[in-house]
Amino acid sequence: METKAELVFIPSPGLGHVASAVEFAKLVLATNERLCISLLIMKHPADFGVQSYLQSLPSLSRLRFIDVSIDPKLVVELLSNKDRFLYDFIDGHKQKVSEFVTNNITSNNSSSSQFGSTRLAGFVLDMFCISMIDVANEFCVPSYIFFTSAAAFLASSFHFEALRSTSKFDYSESDEELSIPGFKNPYPAKILPKPAKAITPSSSLYYDGIRRFRETKGIVINTFAELEPFALQSLSDAKIAPPIYPIHAVFNSDDNEKKQEIESIVEWLDDQPNSSVVFLCFGTMGSFEPEQVKEIAIALERSGHRFLWSLRRPPPKGKIEMPSNYDNSEEVLPEGFLERTKGIGKVVGWVPQVTVLSHPAVGVFVSHCGWNSTMESVCCGVPIAAWPLYAEQHMNAFLLVKELGLAVEIRMDYVKDFEGKNPVDVVSAEEIEGAIQKLMANGEENEVRKRVKELREKSRKAMEEGGSSYTSLRLLIEDFISNIS
Repeated sequence: METKAELVFIPSPGLGHVASAVEFAKLVLATNERLCISLLIMKHPADFGVQSYLQSLPSLSRLRFIDVSIDPKLVVELLSNKDRFLYDFIDGHKQKVSEFVTNNITSNNSSSSQFGSTRLAGFVLDMFCISMIDVANEFCVPSYIFFTSAAAFLASSFHFEALRSTSKFDYSESDEELSIPGFKNPYPAKILPKPAKAITPSSSLYYDGIRRFRETKGIVINTFAELEPFALQSLSDAKIAPPIYPIHAVFNSDDNEKKQEIESIVEWLDDQPNSSVVFLCFGTMGSFEPEQVKEIAIALERSGHRFLWSLRRPPPKGKIEMPSNYDNSEEVLPEGFLERTKGIGKVVGWVPQVTVLSHPAVGVFVSHCGWNSTMESVCCGVPIAAWPLYAEQHMNAFLLVKELGLAVEIRMDYVKDFEGKNPVDVVSAEEIEGAIQKLMANGEENEVRKRVKELREKSRKAMEEGGSSYTSLRLLIEDFISNIS
């Protein structure tokens, strides 16, 4: 019986990272029957919906989920240093990971597990789990990075990592336009991701991790060659990264537990004309204060377009928790809004995002530009009204609007204040409505819409036999299997 190659996947504890890792694992297993995967789960105190997501998944014969949680008392201690928490939290799991591999998989000899006869072929690490390279090294196997953002963001991260060793840059108050690898156009310093604005203890931790990317055997990116040719070429030309594998959109499956909600939304969409619905959804952590909710409502009502709006209640101020559904959304909406928009609009809580974006009725996606959402939108052929909130989303929005022409801007420099320390920044109804009207104008002749439809076709072809992503995924899998030869 042929020995299987076993991979250890270690995602960060956020839902977007875990779900992407699961979908990537499924893609790998569907491509080659010789591989099996142990996906290790580190339980974050805020959970972020990870446990309910995992419980909703059907079982797969060559994929197992392993809980490597550490003592909750230790996690509480680590929370005292917010800047270091994520990195210290991940570091704190090294011993548990090492014990799991020692007891369940052996790199030198075939071990008999629930997968049959296997040999350890490597670790696949989330972009924030870079310190787990140390554990992979213990077992003399290579590590690979699974980078859940854009190739352009990766290129810029390598750039700023190199820059910090030669200069103490500080763009925190700058209005400069910068030349950054991965981008053709000058990039405004004021919308740089937080780590790139200035060297701080927290950004140093991020760039220490980026520097270690060079110790890995490959970087897998959730993108495709036809979407980001410029950024991928600049990574290749710079010769500073290990081999890059753009393996295409890793779609997050919609929650199987929520069939009723899915059915009610799909039934409503079925009654709407093609490309007529504006869909608003802001990701796992996306929510707004009542002042902002009212401006969105005014914009939607004035626009006159049909809409499906995922409206979530923000967590209590200063708490890093997922938003929740409103018991009664009328408490934050303008008086009479639901009555006046009855028939043309639907306000909901949680939404099955992939199902909605795949529906022919959806014409525009008002989005926070998280990379998973961006890839889903592009591959479903839906143009984006870009409203980034936090993390690298502003860079994704710039890429979509200025570099690729797949989106229009609502507000590029909006920053969500999770800690509630600053006055609430409110984007006006005029800004929101203006972006929606731009994307809805001229129907199928709209230039942005045409460009997105072209990319949807290219994304489909990239996954077909001989396509760029098809080839890249198979080269990666050959490399995995070569590690046990």
